[in-house]
Amino acid sequence: MAQAFFGGVHPNDMKAATNEKAIEQLAPPAQVVIPMSMHFGAPCTPLVKVGDHVKVGQKIGETRGLGAPIHASVSGEVVAVEPRPYSMGGDMMAVVISNDQKDELSEEVQAPADPNALSVEEMIEMVKNAGIVGMGGATFPTHVKISGGIGKVDTVIINGAECEPYITGDHRTMLERPEQIIGGCVYLAKMFGVDKVVIGVEDNKQNGIDSLNKCIAEKHAPVVVEPLHCRYPQGGEKQICQAITGKQVPPGGLPAAIGCAVFNINTTCAIFRAITQGMPVVRKIVTVSGSGVIDPKNIECPIGTPVSNLFDACGGLKDGTYKLIMGGPMMGMAQYTADVPVGKGTGAMLAFCENEEQTIENPQCIRCGRCVSACPMHLEPLMLYQYTKKNMLEELDAAHLMDCMECGACTYICPARMHLTHQFKVGKQLLKNKMAADKAAAEAKKAAEEKKEA
Repeated sequence: MAQAFFGGVHPNDMKAATNEKAIEQLAPPAQVVIPMSMHFGAPCTPLVKVGDHVKVGQKIGETRGLGAPIHASVSGEVVAVEPRPYSMGGDMMAVVISNDQKDELSEEVQAPADPNALSVEEMIEMVKNAGIVGMGGATFPTHVKISGGIGKVDTVIINGAECEPYITGDHRTMLERPEQIIGGCVYLAKMFGVDKVVIGVEDNKQNGIDSLNKCIAEKHAPVVVEPLHCRYPQGGEKQICQAITGKQVPPGGLPAAIGCAVFNINTTCAIFRAITQGMPVVRKIVTVSGSGVIDPKNIECPIGTPVSNLFDACGGLKDGTYKLIMGGPMMGMAQYTADVPVGKGTGAMLAFCENEEQTIENPQCIRCGRCVSACPMHLEPLMLYQYTKKNMLEELDAAHLMDCMECGACTYICPARMHLTHQFKVGKQLLKNKMAADKAAAEAKKAAEEKKEA
């Protein structure tokens, strides 16, 4: 039976606009802009140049160290390799491909003769070569999570909570592609050497739970679906671990510390496609919704599709639209342009209009403590806010700001509408800057002492 995790809030799920709409295939875009950073780690190095002809699934970006390779999502000619607007702000080096509309499949995409005969090492290598990352938004390289967890993990969890308001892509995948989810679970069970995989799904998706259970029964798969009580941020990996196992991930730790590994629904599907077809990550399911969207939809599109194409496919934006958010309303990033491309971690594009803007310019904390009760990480947001505003970095570090998951529960529950989550992002950067400066100073001091001794 599902356990409870500390804190959390209950926002309106706002999913009715798209949860009964099947995933639609986007009309092929004339051009895709594929950023060289769609993963946790350093950006990839482009492997192609202007004038090159590329095919679907061809590797166009190679990583060094922690990361995942990047592949062409359409066939056509490379027309630019240059910095372009990036969803995380500023510009990022990108490969721009003019789509020839032929969808030629690259010779690099090779399905194994017998997927079930592959060794664990071979499966991990296929996951790595497919460029699979956490497609729920974290974008951590999946092959690193698997290889690092083997021997340490005894509970494999598939995250189907999808607790953020508006987003319904995972729900639709459960209904329309359960065999891919369950197939991916079977391969994960083999890689980790566990006797079962647990899929956690919030109980507001009962038809999704039924769809998965039906597929499990048909395939006699070593998979169990665990219904979860609706509560945000149930989809946080530490929270879903506690909800399913009853164990808490220690502060500063990872799920592997309690024997867990967590994978997103669409990451699991990508694992299935990589191992059975040799297909890398070249497409993404995106929920396009919000009060500013004329006809909200769930759309599957090639990686690198400009967000403006998604809005066009939904009838455009309403007059008075004032904000675009990539991701959910709680943890997503506001965008300054609709020209940013869809990435591997893009789960939603939201647009808001009319009277939904409720930001206060100079909010004042009333010390009600509701943010403390809501924080799923046992932090004290009101104190973290003050420490950041006053640049009290030692106190900020001692109060464990880096454990903040930026879920936005405190900001949502705050009656004074304090800009809490935004301030914590600022505070984290201040701490990172201080750590970098301290490290540089220590290295300079050490070098000076060594020179003096010499």
